[in-house]
Amino acid sequence: MEKKWQFTFEHIFLTLTSVGQIFLAIYYYGQSGNSQLRNLGWVCLWMSAIFGWLPIFAFKKYGRVSKGKSYVHTQTLVDQGVYSIVRHPQYLAGIFISAGLYLIAPYWGNLTLGVINTIQYVYATYQEDQNLIKKFGDDYLNYMKGVPRLNFVRGFIRKEFR
Repeated sequence: MEKKWQFTFEHIFLTLTSVGQIFLAIYYYGQSGNSQLRNLGWVCLWMSAIFGWLPIFAFKKYGRVSKGKSYVHTQTLVDQGVYSIVRHPQYLAGIFISAGLYLIAPYWGNLTLGVINTIQYVYATYQEDQNLIKKFGDDYLNYMKGVPRLNFVRGFIRKEFR
């Protein structure tokens, strides 16, 4: 029961800090005058969309999801598509969102919330790896050896030059 409360608290806290960062980005948008940072922020937000949506298609295509079930209810380890590049693309998307929101509105409050969010996302990847080791065993341990947790550049290079 304690683990469920911890899980709930972590997600409520992440939601509150994320919403706070969104509000700060809206409030301070364009006030820094640095269009290069703002443009880089938009690139990060677009990257978040890519890494946030591709897993849905990969799970539906390769995960043997039962009809009528959510894409997260995979029956098999998915190591194709975006999952051949990075193990946790949706957490990576969250990190890109945090970075993007800070870059389009670079103020200390936005930076603080972005750092908190990034720490939460990285921590969640460690928890998720432990859950997936329990679910898939040695297959997941072998998958971990070949695919980086969040470093999509390294994952892309590994995939292309195997």
